[in-house]
Amino acid sequence: MMPKQPELASSVILERDGRYLLVRRANPPSADMYAFPGGRAEPGETPQETALRELREETGIDAREPVLFETYDLPGKESEGRHFFLSVFRAQADAGAVAVASDDAAGLGWFTPQEIFALPIPDSVRECVEKLAAEGRRLETAADSDLME
Repeated sequence: MMPKQPELASSVILERDGRYLLVRRANPPSADMYAFPGGRAEPGETPQETALRELREETGIDAREPVLFETYDLPGKESEGRHFFLSVFRAQADAGAVAVASDDAAGLGWFTPQEIFALPIPDSVRECVEKLAAEGRRLETAADSDLME
């Protein structure tokens, strides 16, 4: 039976030189899948606070200026009885910040969109990366047309 209210969860998109930080999940429901750092909210946390805390716990990176990028209603399999409402944020971190897998991250890495699509990833990550890549193409096109004027 599905819970009446979904559990709140947040994740963070960090980008560095065209690569995105993903962690390999150690625990169900997404064990061995790659995803943006994130997890469940603790009581009283805002979605932004959850995103930044989970990023710090899973990677050791402190980020700032979280901006909502996308939301997902993720009903799990009925047999699992889990249902999440995921808020995905883009955030900024210092360029020299070093990511180290900890907490429930079994590993991590910085991946290009092409590399990400070859990994086992949830649909929500695929959709976010496709949207990010499309935004990047629009920005490049706009910059190219500015140069031609």
